[in-house]
Amino acid sequence: MNTFCKHLRTKKMYVNATPEEAFAKKEGEHVTSCHYWCNRTQREVGLDERPVHVNLCQSGRQCFED
Repeated sequence: MNTFCKHLRTKKMYVNATPEEAFAKKEGEHVTSCHYWCNRTQREVGLDERPVHVNLCQSGRQCFED
């Protein structure tokens, strides 16, 4: 499992699911897109003004926190 920033959020986190389940990559015809936001900015961009996404909010990014 990839390590993503602790400030990354998705609505899937607010249901009975583990972080691994909430951020899991889904495949298939019944999969809906997921909306992500940064908990620090409360927006779809991080502190570095770059887009927020499970594939982008990872180690190496300036605002990343483990």
